Amino acid sequence: PFFNEFSERWFIENEVRWRTSHILTVRNALKKHLIPTFGEKLVNRVDKSEILAFRSKLAKVKRSNGSEGLSAERINHIMTPLRMILNEAADRFGFMTPFRGIKSLRVPRTDVEPFTLGEVQQIIQTVRPDFKNYYTVKFFTGMRGGEIDGLQWKYVDFERRQILIRETYVCDEMTITKTDGSQREISMSQPVVEALQAQHKVSGKHQFVFCNREGNPLDGKNIRDRVWYPILRRLNLQRRCPRQTRHTAATLWLAAGENP
Repeated sequence: PFFNEFSERWFIENEVRWRTSHILTVRNALKKHLIPTFGEKLVNRVDKSEILAFRSKLAKVKRSNGSEGLSAERINHIMTPLRMILNEAADRFGFMTPFRGIKSLRVPRTDVEPFTLGEVQQIIQTVRPDFKNYYTVKFFTGMRGGEIDGLQWKYVDFERRQILIRETYVCDEMTITKTDGSQREISMSQPVVEALQAQHKVSGKHQFVFCNREGNPLDGKNIRDRVWYPILRRLNLQRRCPRQTRHTAATLWLAAGENP
């Protein structure tokens, strides 16, 4: 079959086992990059040199911010479905996969830039009142963005002082956690207990711990742009992605002598 025909068949066969976020990532890679390049070729006629040329071309694509070249991580995310499609086609139709010997690009290690305890206290004391509890919980539990945005009261156990991580809010829907290992129990420190007790007075009648007026989960991107980055600017703190709250929690725990 032609690449566009087989890739659609492969996508339909596999989407049932993927999370929504991954489905969107693969669909975007197919629509924007793979189909335009390989769509009209027979799957067994795609050769190694074409794959390498395609990857080199991705490194020169104009990005939305005007810079040239997709990141190594983004290129790998595009190449992965291509590899899976061609490997599957090779297995089904009895030809040698052209992906033999092609390795993923090396992704530069991301710097960990945690906040100091003093900076954490500054942020919590200065942030707008309706997000004080939110950031207290986020900084002192190490929860991922989707985990705290999708946190429900049924997973908050005040008696045992535990937060149960069982679901996450991704792409506007509740789903299972990122990995099986992500399902865990987080022991609540006293600041977290107090923050959640205060939050219960605000949103206790709703399903979600942190929610909008209608009781629905908060929009992580909206929080990032309208609360997170503005408070960093106001305090003259280095601009850092919200994920650094998770790194900060780990750093503070280790500094306090917790077992890794």
